[in-house]
Amino acid sequence: MKLHIAIPAMQELDYLPETLDCIAMQFTNIPFHVYICVNQPDIWWDDSEKLSVCEENQTLLKALSDERRFPLTVLDRASKGCGWRGKQKGVGYARKVLFDHIISLAGDRDIIISLDADTTFNINYFDAIRKMFEKFPDHVGMIVPYYHRLTGNEIIDRAILRYEIYMRCYVLNFWRIGSPYNFTALGSAMAIPVWALRAVGGIAPYSSGEDFYLAQKLRKYGNLILFSPETVHPSSRLSNRVAFGTGPAMIKGVRDVWDSYPIYPPELFDPIKETFESFPELFERDISTPMDCFLHTLFPNQEIWAPLRKNFKDKEKFIRACHQKIDGLRTLQFLKASKIETGDNENLVKSMALFFEENIDFFDFKTSPIEILNAVRNILFEKENELQRKSMKM
Repeated sequence: MKLHIAIPAMQELDYLPETLDCIAMQFTNIPFHVYICVNQPDIWWDDSEKLSVCEENQTLLKALSDERRFPLTVLDRASKGCGWRGKQKGVGYARKVLFDHIISLAGDRDIIISLDADTTFNINYFDAIRKMFEKFPDHVGMIVPYYHRLTGNEIIDRAILRYEIYMRCYVLNFWRIGSPYNFTALGSAMAIPVWALRAVGGIAPYSSGEDFYLAQKLRKYGNLILFSPETVHPSSRLSNRVAFGTGPAMIKGVRDVWDSYPIYPPELFDPIKETFESFPELFERDISTPMDCFLHTLFPNQEIWAPLRKNFKDKEKFIRACHQKIDGLRTLQFLKASKIETGDNENLVKSMALFFEENIDFFDFKTSPIEILNAVRNILFEKENELQRKSMKM
């Protein structure tokens, strides 16, 4: 087994050195190789507003040429004439170029560790991933626990804590309703065996969200490792380089615009749960489900269950096919299409009472002290970590 570390980088001169320091300090007895794709659209060389990014990327390329602490391959998609053209752009395409390059030379049992250029982790991070795949060799990927770093800037910290609380409430409800997509996919917190990546046809080059779609595709193919004793620490910075994700959420968050990231009331997940629970009966015959109206808007003039019954004669395989039909994307779309009657503060209080059977006397995302938001984040993190550990029977 060998580890291949894949890092896309654009305008990362201030952040990548700390990530490289974390890599250099790794304590592991198996070999690893680092691959960094420095990238940008080629047209930016002719754009006065983007020229500074091009120049910073050149400085980064020069700095990387002097790196001697570990084996390193730099894929230059930033120098003039080498950058992205047309629709080939974004972190998703950079990750695809990295993964495709690694697949071309790696062994089936090698592991790709996906990072971002502003992520930190402890000295045992690589070794923890190795041990988990040795323990679960048939699993098709690993979703690593994450925990965003605070900055000391109240505006930024309040935004990242609000965003992380949103993500953790969302995924804890997925655990509660029995969804097989009960994970948060971050490009900075994933690992994939090469054999599994080959089996699913590699990563699709979405301009953003490629991590979400890859994790969903892997989960449909097999089981994911959902626990690690080590945690990654993504950056809390603002960024508009992708259409959605942490960076754009932070830009909206510091302006207190959270319409794209609501704390969903837990009762909105109940119709999904009821639909999941109807799958065994749907194997026998058509019955109504709470998601019928929504599903018929997605699949107009189509029978939903009958084709699955025809193709999957075994009940267990039929239920799995139903979960693949109503996957993580479909359930998110259902939630977004649902009407939310209550506000984020109330919905968090309801979620905390549901998850932990205890009440919060008062909570307000805008006015509660940072210490309170962080305490809530920590409670949710520990609960998620507990569920992840139990799911792996550890």
